[in-house]
Amino acid sequence: MSTSAQPTAIALLSGGLDSATAAALAIAAGWRVIGLSFDYGQRHRRELVAAAAVAAELGLAEHHTIAVNLAAWGGSALTDPGVALPSSGVQEGVIPSTYVPGRNTVFIALGLSLAEARGAERLVLGVNAVDYSGYPDCRPDYLDAFQTLADLASKAGREGRGARLWAPLVQWSKTRIVTEALRLGVPIAATWSCYSGGEVPCGVCDSCRIRDAALIEAGRPDLASPAAGAPLP
Repeated sequence: MSTSAQPTAIALLSGGLDSATAAALAIAAGWRVIGLSFDYGQRHRRELVAAAAVAAELGLAEHHTIAVNLAAWGGSALTDPGVALPSSGVQEGVIPSTYVPGRNTVFIALGLSLAEARGAERLVLGVNAVDYSGYPDCRPDYLDAFQTLADLASKAGREGRGARLWAPLVQWSKTRIVTEALRLGVPIAATWSCYSGGEVPCGVCDSCRIRDAALIEAGRPDLASPAAGAPLP
């Protein structure tokens, strides 16, 4: 249990819309939220600037960024500049090239470490199995299995007080996430979802396209990328 009268949660904060919304949901539920971000050698390191901005805007109790160089061995379009970013849409049953081997397993393990050190009762995850159904580490069965591991792998878990994995957006559509973000006052303009490392969102990669379509459907095209609706290259 947290030593504070207010329960504590650790939120994995990528800088994107989903993780920001999940963190805001935790705050709205009355949790004291600590943010944790990762510099893993991603080509879109611009998201770390966004993560810091979101942490400040949401008023997180703490925000930590640690380096875990998953780019050292590549294996993903997000960590290897030699692999083209996908822009033709997500195909059901196909794991896209933006999948980073072991990324969520490493991130959740480190989040649980911080949670145990801080006496946090919840680990907040912005993972979503709808828009990115090809990612094996964004699915409910993965989260259920990891919860079992977490309960066995820590002192807090063995004592029955381990952090619970909480992924409120896992089955939500992107439009529902946008709608909830707007309701909660999430600083959407400060978030970054684009896979490219430019100064402005490319509007062409799959992540931009999914985000822009949801913003337009939710009635906020002003928050979409400048190139929203661009034709496929």
